[in-house]
Amino acid sequence: MTPDQLNDALDAMAAAAGDDANLLPGLITVESGHWVNVLSAVRATCSALHDGLRHRDIVIHVGSQQETKVLTRAEAGERGAPYRDLAPRS
Repeated sequence: MTPDQLNDALDAMAAAAGDDANLLPGLITVESGHWVNVLSAVRATCSALHDGLRHRDIVIHVGSQQETKVLTRAEAGERGAPYRDLAPRS
């Protein structure tokens, strides 16, 4: 997944969710090697330690056992909290 593909996936998920907040983007999981080689180019931020690493206000979890994908809020459960609205592309 490239940064553009990630943004496309986030936008598509948000559009498909309609009025169901459980279907909005909730968590981005990234395999650590993929983060280092490809996705570190996204504009990820960390404004406070308790907020964690975020892209477009969606939490990112990076790890060697992760699969690179976007989960809905329902799929992410507490792992993506606190949830925020998807920020526009910059």
